[in-house]
Formats: sequence, structure tokens, C-alpha cells
Amino acid sequence: MVVGQESHGAAAEPASFREAVAGLHEAVLRPEVFCEEMPAPQRIAPYAAALSADVTVEGAEVGTGRLILLHDPAGNDAWQGTFRCVAYVRADLDPDLITDPMLAEVGWTWLTEALEAHGARHAAASGTVTRVATESFGSMADEGATAQIEIRASWTPADGAGETYDVVPEVGAHAEAWGELLCTAAGLPPVPEGITAMPSRRGQRGTR
Repeated sequence: MVVGQESHGAAAEPASFREAVAGLHEAVLRPEVFCEEMPAPQRIAPYAAALSADVTVEGAEVGTGRLILLHDPAGNDAWQGTFRCVAYVRADLDPDLITDPMLAEVGWTWLTEALEAHGARHAAASGTVTRVATESFGSMADEGATAQIEIRASWTPADGAGETYDVVPEVGAHAEAWGELLCTAAGLPPVPEGITAMPSRRGQRGTR
């Protein structure tokens, strides 16, 4: 996986951050997910790495998302740790589902279950789930209604012992959970138990 990092220079980056970013390279995503680097934010934390992803089924894009890994070696009380994952997911929905009163709660459950399924230990999770409905009128009326779900979340990744300060979290598991959230939100069926999904090609869009 190709990962974009804030430009501090490799020599200046803490070893713990370099190791955590290397963990992103080990994440295995489904073949429907195309993942590539994106510019990392430069003012939220001293160090950051960022990914973007699209979910494509039969040539149609059905979901998109971003994952940002932040690191502050001094620690952050709001994070309850030294690393923070920030995720965004947007996916198309059947317009009939947009009025389901349980949709937002279900959307948040997709995240927590994905983290649990991948053994991605974490703390201080927070976020929002937004439903977006669009209807067209006049000369655009034939375009029909559309609906989307947007999930914005952040959490503090932990190491295998559940510690969040002065540790190197198992970031690969968190990236895989984010990838699963993308696919679930986009309506892809889960991979059957006992079947291993082939990894996606990452950072290769447009190559020959």
C-alpha cells in the first residue's frame, strides 16, 4: 500500500511513527477497494499519513473514503494516546432506506463490529453518521431520487495489550477494519467464513 506522509523528512520521523506507517503496508483489502495515497493534513498533529479509497463494483463507484493516521509523540489528552485514526466513509444507499430510524445506529455498529472483527483494539472512539437524501425537480426530475450514508469517526489505536501511550499500535488491523466498513456501507456481502479475500491493487490506477 502506498502511504502519503507529512513532509518532515524520514530522518526526523520518530521510529514509532515509521513502524506504524509500515503497518499500513501490511493491510489486506478486498479487490473491490482501490486504495492510494493522498496528502496528509499538516496542522492537526506533528506527523500524519493518509489514504483514500474507492469501492467499485462492475465498473461503478459505490463508495469512497479516507483514513488518516495522526501521531503526536507528546501524547494528546483528547486522544487518550499518542496516535489517532480519523476515518471518513460515504456510500450510496437505496432511497427507501434513508427513512429507517435505525440507520444511523446501524452505520455506527458497522464500524465497531469491523474493528472488533479485525482485532483492532482501540479507545476513545467518537463520530457521526449522516443520512443524505436528494430529489431532483424540473428538467432534472428524470434523474430520480438518490441517497447516501456518511460516516465520520475517529479512535485511538492500541497495541496488542490495549495500551495507547508510547506504543506502536497495530495499524494494519485498523486499516483493514476501515476497508471492511467501506465495503459494508457500500452494500457488498461479507466474505464467506474460511475464504480469504485477494488483496486489492493499490496505488496502480491508470497503469498499463
